[in-house]
Amino acid sequence: MKGKKLFQIFWTFFKISPVTFGGGFAMIPLIEKEVVDKRQWLNSEDVTDVFALSQSVPGAVAINSATFIGHRIGGIKGAIAAMIGVSLPTFLIVLTLGILYFSIQDNPKIEAAFISIRASIVAIIAYAAIKIAKTAIVDKSTFGIMVVGIPILFFIHPVIAILAGALTGIVAISFKMKLGYKIKMDQKGKKEDENEIEYYMGTGI
Repeated sequence: MKGKKLFQIFWTFFKISPVTFGGGFAMIPLIEKEVVDKRQWLNSEDVTDVFALSQSVPGAVAINSATFIGHRIGGIKGAIAAMIGVSLPTFLIVLTLGILYFSIQDNPKIEAAFISIRASIVAIIAYAAIKIAKTAIVDKSTFGIMVVGIPILFFIHPVIAILAGALTGIVAISFKMKLGYKIKMDQKGKKEDENEIEYYMGTGI
């Protein structure tokens, strides 16, 4: 069963890799569909955390994300299986395109196809951002960090933005705890609070 699960991890990322034009961010919808919805190995919050961590360390986001997710699912062997699965198709495709590049580079149909692909990538990344926002923005402070972080990214390195966001989160939570506010760490906690409020209102308390 362990060997079967390792193959499932490998095969999952092997299928995802060839169709994710645009890099790691374009993988988010497919990873959620395969890992969260279909396989139920992780939940949406876990995937969001993995992508945040993947962007804060050196290397390609796609490979980092696959490695982290594989490790969460199957340990070190799972990480290796996911890394090979996500890397192998891309390597073969790039190798093939490298061999054929000089014979197709001036083909107007090929150029038109890549122009359309680049436009589609923008839509995929925007969709991924919306999906992440649903699990990452849980209160006013996280919404404020997002609003401030978008324009700042035009001027500073993303790693600095991530570290600044982490520091802001620590300060914000410490400040809220001192004031006696209840801390919501995810959307699940937010929904539980809302259900609790509805319960008390319904009972007249």
